[in-house]
Amino acid sequence: MAASRQITRRLLWRALSVRNQRVWVVFFALMVSTAIVNALVSVYFDIDIKMSRELRTFGANFYLGPAHGHTLPEADFDRLVSAAPPGLVAAGSPYLYGTARSELENVALAGVRFSALPALVPYWQVEGAWIGVDFDDRNAMIGRTLASRLNLAVGDTLSLVKDGQKKALRIKGIVDAGDASDSLLFISLELAQDWLEKPGLMSHALFSMMNSAGNVEQFAAALRTGHADWAVRPIRKVSANEGNVLVKIQGLMGLVSIVILLLSTLCVNTSLTAIVSERQREFALQKALGAANRTIVRQVLLETLAISLAATVVGCLAGFVLAQVLGQTVFSASIGLRAWVLPITVALSLSAALGAAVLPLRRIMYIQPARVLKGE
Repeated sequence: MAASRQITRRLLWRALSVRNQRVWVVFFALMVSTAIVNALVSVYFDIDIKMSRELRTFGANFYLGPAHGHTLPEADFDRLVSAAPPGLVAAGSPYLYGTARSELENVALAGVRFSALPALVPYWQVEGAWIGVDFDDRNAMIGRTLASRLNLAVGDTLSLVKDGQKKALRIKGIVDAGDASDSLLFISLELAQDWLEKPGLMSHALFSMMNSAGNVEQFAAALRTGHADWAVRPIRKVSANEGNVLVKIQGLMGLVSIVILLLSTLCVNTSLTAIVSERQREFALQKALGAANRTIVRQVLLETLAISLAATVVGCLAGFVLAQVLGQTVFSASIGLRAWVLPITVALSLSAALGAAVLPLRRIMYIQPARVLKGE
C-alpha cells in the first residue's frame, strides 16, 4: 500500500511538472473563472443593500396619510416606525401643510422634521445650509420659486403675522427641488402645529425605506390589515423601479457567472484532452503492465483536483480583491465577506473542473495498449 501511494505521488508530480505548459493553461483558466465568479457572487449577495442605498437618492418611497379626513395624529408616525422591521426605515418625516400670512403676502408652508430631510430628499440642491435640528423655530428653508417671488436671499428675514403676533424667521437655505417644494416655506413641525393651531397633527408622512425582495410592499400590506384609518402605499415610481433594477442586475450577474463557468469548462476540457492525447503511450504502458482503468482514471482525477484546488484557492483570494475593486468603483463602499460565498465558489469551480474532465477520462478507458504501443 505504501509503495502504491509513493508511485502515485511520483506520477502525480511528474504529470504536473513535465507538462507544465498545459498545466498552467488549466490553472489560469480555473483561477480566472474562480476569481470572477467569487467577485460576482460576493457582489450578488451585497448588491440589494448597496443598490437600495444608492436608490435612496431618488427620495421617499413610502407614504402614510389619513384614510379619511385631512390629518392624522403625529403619534401615528412613531407607531409606524416602531412597527417596521429593524433596518427598514432609513429616514422619515411628518409633514403638516397650511397657509400663513407674511408681511408681504400669503405663503404656503410645510412643517417638517429638519433632521430627516438630507436623507429623505437628498436630491435637493440647497443654497446656504440645511437646518440640522427639529426644534429650530428661528430659521426656515424656502423654495427657489417662493424666494424669487418674495425677493429673499440666504440670511434675509421673513416674518409671519397672525392676530397681532409676529414671528421672524431667518432664511438659512434656499431649496431647488424641481417640484412643488420650490413654492413652499419649510419650518419646524412644532412651529407649524402651533402657528396653524393643529397641535399634534400632521397632513401625511413620507419615508425612505430600504427596499429588497419586495419588503416595502409586504410591509404596506401588513399595515393595511391592522390600521383601517391609515392610507399606506409605496410610491410606485421609486419603489417599483428599485425592485426591477435589483432583479435585472442580479439576473445579469448570474448569467455572466454561468457564461464564465462554461467558457472555463471548455478551456479546461480542451487542455485535458490534449494532455490525455500526449500521454496515450504512458497510459497504454500502464495498462499493459496490469493497471486497471479505474486506477488510471483515479490518477488523472487526482491531478485535475490538485490543479483545481490550487487554482480555486488563488482565485478566491483574487476574487475577494476584485469584489472590493467593484464595490469601490460602483458603490464607493467595500463588499462584505460572507461565510457562504467561499463554499458556493469552491463548489461551482470544482464542478466545472470535474465536468470538463469527464470526456478526457472516458477517452482513457478506450485506450487499447496493443494498438497504441505498436504506433497505430
